[in-house]
Order: sequence, then C-alpha cells, then structure tokens
Amino acid sequence: MKTVIKRLVFLTTQTTCFLAIVAHSSNNQADSYSQAQLSSKINVADDSVVFPDDAITRTIQNTTQIKRISTSDQGDLPNQYQESQQRHYSESDFVNGGNLNLDPQFKDVDIKLEHKYHHFDQMTQYLRQTTARYPSLTALYSIGKSVKGRDLWVMVVSASPYEHMIGKPDVKYIGNIHGNEAVSREILLQLINYLVTNYNTDQYIKWLLDNTRIHIMPSMNPDGFEVSKEGACDGAQGRYNSQGYDLNRNFPDYFKQNNKRPQPETEAVKEWIKKIQFVLSGSLHGGALVASYPFDNSPNSLFTTYSHTPSLTPDDDVFKHLALTYSTSHAKMSKGVSCQSSQTSFRRGITNGAEWYPLTGGMQDYNYVWYGCMEVTLEVSCCKYPPAYELPKYWEDNKMALIKFIAEAHRGVHGFVFDVAGNPVEKASLKIKSRDVGFQTTKFGEFWRILLPGMYKLEIYADGFVPREMDFIVVDEHPTLLNITLHAAKVSNRWQHFPPLVTNPPKPILQLDGQPPSKDALNFPRSK
Repeated sequence: MKTVIKRLVFLTTQTTCFLAIVAHSSNNQADSYSQAQLSSKINVADDSVVFPDDAITRTIQNTTQIKRISTSDQGDLPNQYQESQQRHYSESDFVNGGNLNLDPQFKDVDIKLEHKYHHFDQMTQYLRQTTARYPSLTALYSIGKSVKGRDLWVMVVSASPYEHMIGKPDVKYIGNIHGNEAVSREILLQLINYLVTNYNTDQYIKWLLDNTRIHIMPSMNPDGFEVSKEGACDGAQGRYNSQGYDLNRNFPDYFKQNNKRPQPETEAVKEWIKKIQFVLSGSLHGGALVASYPFDNSPNSLFTTYSHTPSLTPDDDVFKHLALTYSTSHAKMSKGVSCQSSQTSFRRGITNGAEWYPLTGGMQDYNYVWYGCMEVTLEVSCCKYPPAYELPKYWEDNKMALIKFIAEAHRGVHGFVFDVAGNPVEKASLKIKSRDVGFQTTKFGEFWRILLPGMYKLEIYADGFVPREMDFIVVDEHPTLLNITLHAAKVSNRWQHFPPLVTNPPKPILQLDGQPPSKDALNFPRSK
C-alpha cells in the first residue's frame, strides 16, 4: 500500500528554533507573521515557512515507524562550539552486510582508541567494538567490498543511527580514497570516538547527533592502505587500488567522457549515494593543506592544465563558504601554508579544484552534478603517511573543522512536497532558479539545499503535477522550512531529473595537433 504522511501540523506554544518567514507562490503576495501570531494558529497554510514544535505529528502507514521531529529534539544550534571537559538496520535493503550481530564480548569493553595506524583487521575490530558499546548512537554497515574482498565499512553516528529521521539531513565523510593518504583514515576513527564519547557532556555534539545522521567511511581504499609505507610523505605506493586504478579518477565526468574501467570501490560508492540522499560531504586526502571545491574539471581541461583557470559551479558562493568553514576552523589551513617551497600556496586555505589543476573522474564533481550533494575535497596533512607519533597533532588540527563542517548541512532551505491529499511526492525535481544543478525529494517528500542568506525562487516539477515556483528567504541564523503542495495536472507531465546537468557526454578533448595528450602533459601534482 502507499505510504501516507499526514499534513504536518505545527503548534508554537513553546520557544522554537526557526525564524518565521512565510514563503509564497509566485502569483501570491507574501504574508508575514510574528511568532506570537503564529502561536495562535493551529493549522498552517499549505505553502509556508513554519516553526517545528512538539505538536508535529506524522502518521506512517505500513512502514517502519519514523521518529517525529520536535523542538526538544531540534533545539537551537549553539552559537559557539566550546569543548566540554539487537537491532535491525532499517536501510539493509540497499547496503551489504548491514545486519551485524552485536558481539556480547564487546558490549562492556572499555574502548580506548590509540593514536596509531589501524590496519584493516584492527579498524574492523574497533568499529565492531564501538557499535556494540554504543548501540543507541552507532550503526555499522558495509556498502560493498574492495577488489581483495575487504569490507568498505561505514559507521553511522546519530541519535537515530538505524532509522532515518524525517526532516533531518544525512551527511558523510569519506577517508583514504588514496591508500597512502593515511591521516584521513585515522582522524575519522578519532571523530567517531569523539562524537560517541561526548554526546552526553557536550551541548554542541548532542545537538549535531540529535539533528543529523553522520555516515563515516574511514577507508574507501583499504587494499591500497595495506601496501603503503609509514613515513612516506610523497610518492604513489599504495595510492591506487589493487588493480592499479586511481579511485578519484574513476567516476563519471560531466565535462569529458571517462573511459576508465569502473572499479568495485567506486561502484559501491555510486550505489551508496544513489540510495541515500546526502546533503553534504567531505572527502579527506593528504599531501597538502587546502579545502578544494568543484568543479575539478573544466570544458577545456587539457588546454588549461598549467593556466590555473577556475571552473565555477552555479553554487560557487556556497562552495566557497563551505571550504572556508573548514579552513578557518582548522588550526593552520586558512593561513595559506605551502607544504613545500615548490608547491602552490592557497589564499585563506581554499581553492577551486580546476584552478589548482584539472582532473577527470573526480568524486566531488560526481556527487554534485549527478545527485546535488555538495562535496568538498579536504587536504588535511602535508605529509601523506607521517610517523604515527604525529597523529595527535593532526587530530587536534582538524577536530574543530570536522565538527563545524557537518553543521553546515543545517544552513539554507529544507522542507516537504505533498499532493493535495497530504501524501508525500517522491522524486519531485527541484532547482533553485539560476542555479542549474537540481535535486530531488525523498520517499517522504523531503528536500534540502544549502544556501547563503538571500532571496531565492524554487522551481518544482513532478510527473503528473502542475509545475510550481515559490519565492523564499534564507537567513543566517536558521534554515528556512517550506511546505509545498502540488496540484495534479490534467495531462501527465514527465520531468527528467538525473543527471541534472549532463545531456550527451562530450568526447575527449584533443591537443591542437589532434592527438591525445602525452603522459608528460598530465604530469601535475597528485594530491587530490
């Protein structure tokens, strides 16, 4: 039977966390309500920006019970971050090995995560111990296996690790896509440990986990890591997977046809982000100190390898903001540190990917162009595989940045798309006017988009419905929440969403002499 979600009803009898801004259809005049005025209203208009509160109710028929959103759950995001001194995994239908029996031997173990490099078996043991020790905050699953059969583990850290929380975003971190860039792997393990051990004592951490599902993949390339060498700051040993492929050159590309044979690791990630609608993502690398944002490629990438020409997305303002959020929260990155005298220094610790150097088949462009997920490449260490005794320093340098970056998923606009009967509209296509990368609603009619403060117009299309446009305002303090109603069309309309930018993939660009580029022409730095 069809999943039904009844129209949200909001009562504002308590202090709430959202600024009241009432959105309007393009042919209607906007209404403005103060919080006091809204508190006297029981039924909210069909198309509006509203306050979430304890009276939100949702009826889900014939499906897994979903946690309701309430003010007590959401709460205000603390202004400044200050450090404080069994089950069935509900998404197992699209992950492999999601149902892990929690080993009783780990349940009461006092887990201590040392600052050392954890090889695959050690990492697996730590993740299993942690999910057994913190079953209400963590869920462990594998999205697939590497070429050599190692699980690609993902740990969900959230107050609702096994169930999606309606209206609350999913975000992800991916580390160790290049096997010899080992710092990323270890600081993500440290992040898992920090989140679960500080949930009950740190206001900011509690807010994040109550309102976000954080998926952390410490190693996308476990095979490469196993053959890498500690102390190797440069070089390529272990960079590639066990079949010799660079996984960050193995995704479909918007600007150029990528003819490289798809690898199991990249195929698993592609399926993962197809099934879970991630709002925000960070891909962690090593060999530089910079936050690099899309596009990584450009229409004429082979001609501009050495020209440092930027290739900007329609959301360039947002990507710069996200990159700056990480770099300015990092201990050193925003200072524009050059790791070597021959390397480029980066103003404020950020760069456009193609301006640094263009590449084909990158993961961050794929996330953004195909699924509307905003991913930033985070180069977190000058040395790719430093001695283990330096790991505490790298963790402290990146800790604040990792935490603050996650919170950016709660910036901008989010909401729900319904039909006139109050049923969620799944796979409605949405686009911010003048920003040509689209995104879709989930099966619960949810959507999210990270935006900076300003006035925007949202375009909504869905098969069988009359297209809509809505004007809305985004403020800095809180995300804007929209309820959108679509009316059935007399004649069925079919609107294609994926991929939002790609039509026919372009042919590979040739050099001026009509020949493919030589290997020497592509001998640029290999950090990202």
